[in-house]
Amino acid sequence: MKWGLRSRFTLVTLAYLAVVTIVVAVHGYVVNERAERLVWESLLRTEVAHFVERRATEPDVQWSDTDTLRLYGPLSDRAIPPELAGLEPGVHDEVFTGAGQYVVFVTDSPQGRAVIALEISGLERSERSLTNTLGLSTLAVVVLLGLVAYVGAGWLVRPLSRIAASVSSFAPDRKGQRLQADQAAPHEAKVITDAFNEYLQRLDRFLERERMFLNMASHELRTPLAVIASSVEVEMDRHGARDDPFLMHLLSTVRDMERLVSMLVVLAKDPARLRGADETVELAELIPSIVADHDFLAKHKELSFALELGGSCKIAAPPLVARAAIGNLVRNAIENSDRGVIRITTSKDAKVIIADPGHGMSDEEMAAVYTRLARSGEAVAAATGIGLELISRLCEHLGWRLGFSSARSKGTTATLDFSSRLIA
Repeated sequence: MKWGLRSRFTLVTLAYLAVVTIVVAVHGYVVNERAERLVWESLLRTEVAHFVERRATEPDVQWSDTDTLRLYGPLSDRAIPPELAGLEPGVHDEVFTGAGQYVVFVTDSPQGRAVIALEISGLERSERSLTNTLGLSTLAVVVLLGLVAYVGAGWLVRPLSRIAASVSSFAPDRKGQRLQADQAAPHEAKVITDAFNEYLQRLDRFLERERMFLNMASHELRTPLAVIASSVEVEMDRHGARDDPFLMHLLSTVRDMERLVSMLVVLAKDPARLRGADETVELAELIPSIVADHDFLAKHKELSFALELGGSCKIAAPPLVARAAIGNLVRNAIENSDRGVIRITTSKDAKVIIADPGHGMSDEEMAAVYTRLARSGEAVAAATGIGLELISRLCEHLGWRLGFSSARSKGTTATLDFSSRLIA
């Protein structure tokens, strides 16, 4: 469980109050017991001394018991009860006998040992009642102070809470986001707000420079690629070499590069602009054309395609982006397989499943792929090619989902889920 600043401040305050209450209660109890003992000793000693003095001047005077005070020993001609006979000289508080609770003072006089007992049952009941009252009032004070601490903590951390709420609402694909300065906020909160806004401003400029560079570089690459592609096609037409394996492979590679550049251009755009380029795409028509584009690569590796198209399925997506994403997965399936059948299946809930007969991946390798994908493509290129990294970025922008399942020596299955963009 994670504790916020408000809860921590309140908890610390309550802990402080609890410690102070316990310390005060312990000191109060010790002082009360000590003071009570001194009072009883002074009272009972004085009572015995006064009676001894009177008896010295008036030998015939007799002790007279009261409802609460009794004297035992030679001074009263009354035997000391067995419960009190073994007590040492001094004050003994909370002595229980069959008749009740007493405070007893034992002293040695010239006439012998005297024991005077004061019944305090009623006083003890009153003391317990007062203690309970004080305990309840103390608890009420602690609760009240805890409530005040909670409210006060809310007031103290409110500026930071507002900053945290604003930061948590920021979207990673939106630029120009800033924290709103609260004029009533303390100086420290304003320092944090200004520093964070300055950081966001620098980050926006950095991302814009990256986006512009990526866009410009991609556009610059389009021209030489188009020249290469057109030159290859002219050469194939001039010599009637439409079936020349070398030229066909060269043309296919150039087309792949063109699609890769197109994806880079798409990623250079803002996500809002990217989603604004949506058109209706029929997967049942798009996938056969993608397979036709890659058929040449498959034949050279003793691979074939098996299509299982589950009827008409329309999605809202940029056509070129959808084509490039599925095409990259098909090309990965070809590159990771030597022979057999690559099965491509579509479902009515807009899922494209590409299963290859390749070598597959172990659980550890799959976990590594998912870890890298979760880090927005970090280091994916080193393990699975730049195409997969671009697809993962596109899925993040467009709300698609990309998943893999694999087993060693049993191939890999890639699932591209367009269900969030399904057109009913």
